[in-house]
Amino acid sequence: MGKYIVRRLLQMIPVALGATFLIYAMVFSLPGDPTTGKCGERNCPPEFVAAFNEKYNLDDPLLVQYGKYMGNVLQGDLGEAQSGLPVSEELSERYVITFKLGGMALAIEAVIGILAGIVAGLRKGGFLDALVLVSTLFVISIPVFVIGNVSQLFFGIELGWFPVTVPFEPSLFDLFMPAMVLASASVAYLARLMRSSMAENLRSDYVRTANAKGLGPSRVVGVHTLRNSMIPVVTFLGYDFGALLGGAIITEGIFNIYGVGGYIFQGISDQDGIAVVSSVTVLVVIYLLMNLLADVLYGVLDPRISHD
Repeated sequence: MGKYIVRRLLQMIPVALGATFLIYAMVFSLPGDPTTGKCGERNCPPEFVAAFNEKYNLDDPLLVQYGKYMGNVLQGDLGEAQSGLPVSEELSERYVITFKLGGMALAIEAVIGILAGIVAGLRKGGFLDALVLVSTLFVISIPVFVIGNVSQLFFGIELGWFPVTVPFEPSLFDLFMPAMVLASASVAYLARLMRSSMAENLRSDYVRTANAKGLGPSRVVGVHTLRNSMIPVVTFLGYDFGALLGGAIITEGIFNIYGVGGYIFQGISDQDGIAVVSSVTVLVVIYLLMNLLADVLYGVLDPRISHD
């Protein structure tokens, strides 16, 4: 297992470099002058533009810019935003909130999605199966911003159960409704995935053999079928955690959350390339680590899967 983890970590290096280079190239190849609006309504003086370009290495070729940026990143320096604040300080504050939001959303989708998928898979063709399929299709068809605004209106204003907007230092209760909104689409996809996996494994030969041996339904389903059915679910959860962190821009905007999503959006609006690239670079690393964790869990769920 240790050799497998080391091998996967080494494989992550070219993936991380390739992904960050593409992000860097796309951000710094965008048309437009990054100094626009920095000096009010008038154009910035040439001295300011020259100092700005020198500070952010904008006069260098793209590969040289990227090399200098990655050299600083490897030393723990994510650069300085155009606001003058270090990006690492901004992200250290915002990632705590975004991690809470993403972690709660992942837990919600895992519990609700897996349970709904198990029930639907065990009762395939029945009323509960049809209910899960219809309800998940309904949720998937509604955009996240609509679910967020409706939740604000109904649960926040009409019923008063949850705060409409999230304070600067939110508690888990403050983040519960945004986490439900963020997890809504993922719950639907996960429930459908779990249902299909359960239904497929229930028709497998090993399940028929276990039933023929006289094993009880709880052992057949809980020990044999469920563990094998969880493999694609673990893959989805590992991928989705990174997607939840990156896709929280809309949810954080709706509920006024001081998180990474709002920081990336503001960086895009201000053409602040360093802020955007550094934020997404951290997301790439998190995404790769979560996929590694999912791969390691395969061997725990199914001993037949070897990492040697």
